Amino acid sequence: MVKLLLLVGFIVACWLILGTQANEYLDFNVTEIDRIEELEFGFSKYSSNLNPLLVGLTLIRGADSGAVCLDGTLPGYHLHRGHGSGANSWLIQLEGGGWCNNVRTCVYRKKTRRGSSNYMEKELQFTGILSDKAQENPDFFNWNRVKLRYCDGASFSGDGQNEAAQLQFRGERIWRAAIDDLKANGMRYADQALLSGCSAGGLAAILRCDEFRDLFPGSTKVKCLSDAGLFLDTADVSGGRTIRNLYNGIVEFQSVKNNLPRICTNHLDPTSCFFPENLISQMKTPLFIVNAAYDTWQIQSSIAPKSADPSGFWHDCRLNHEKCTSGQMRFLQSFRDQMLRVVKGFSMSRQNGLFINSCFAHCQTERQDTWFADDSPVISKKAVAIAVGDWYFDRAEVKLVDCPYPCDKSCHNMVFR
Repeated sequence: MVKLLLLVGFIVACWLILGTQANEYLDFNVTEIDRIEELEFGFSKYSSNLNPLLVGLTLIRGADSGAVCLDGTLPGYHLHRGHGSGANSWLIQLEGGGWCNNVRTCVYRKKTRRGSSNYMEKELQFTGILSDKAQENPDFFNWNRVKLRYCDGASFSGDGQNEAAQLQFRGERIWRAAIDDLKANGMRYADQALLSGCSAGGLAAILRCDEFRDLFPGSTKVKCLSDAGLFLDTADVSGGRTIRNLYNGIVEFQSVKNNLPRICTNHLDPTSCFFPENLISQMKTPLFIVNAAYDTWQIQSSIAPKSADPSGFWHDCRLNHEKCTSGQMRFLQSFRDQMLRVVKGFSMSRQNGLFINSCFAHCQTERQDTWFADDSPVISKKAVAIAVGDWYFDRAEVKLVDCPYPCDKSCHNMVFR
């Protein structure tokens, strides 16, 4: 028995060492995939819906147009039909989950559900803005609600390939094939439509928003919602440009340039046009931005990534905001200030909406506890769901900006081990 225990211990130790070495070898946006999923789906101290709606996966038979995931498999979506007053209303939610910017990261990704439908769940939970329960989702519960799966790694915007690595960059074609399929399934008759997305999907919702508006006649009410998609072109703690370097790699490697909004590429370089701050004030379609002022993904992967913090000075703060020093908090407050400057012009338009809360969070519309629950985060007593509903249905002008941390006691702040 002692020998057996020693052998098991040796195997576990080897596994841990190899796993650590493998993680160190991979680019940060690959090693962050699990963290991204944790951020998006909210494995926090707050309990999730105990009886969620499960919706099956539909594969899009559009491979003849080249609309395929990174590995060449068919893309897919989950659709739950609307009823009653929402029978002709459509909500499209673009899935998020980071990006890939070179051969190594995209090859890794194509062996996950973020790059292949072979690994996607056959059923997906619909909670938050996708919930079918009025008490959880008061304004959109009976709409046709769609979750478009993300398997291209460039926010539904690439169009190229790498034959040597057997990689297909067909995000823009996936978008078009999905839209065509949904139109054939009734979306062409929509009298109301909302394009939304979280994280990389929130960025995609901004990139595709005006194009989405043009799919419908002028009589259709069309708006867009970006959740945690306001990625800032900001310096990291070392003074480097981590996220700009990442975005430049995505745009170049996945041939994104020709699928970016012309209103931006007419006067800025393609990488700059992958940043929402250079798009949002020029958009024709009404847009609502939901974003945490201290976006957890941006803190961990853009502002203070390990690559910019070799000494580990930011390690504890990166995982738990309560362990930040006063100097680190000043740095994070300057990030919030930058975000508020970015949305200043955008917020002046009556058609646009804003919910910027002073939380350490990422993606708040799909999680039930942050979308609409008894203890949901609020600004001026409004939860995210009520703010979005008031804006979409023109019940009120919504421009909600929280006071700086630590004033908001309603936050569901995320803490990592």
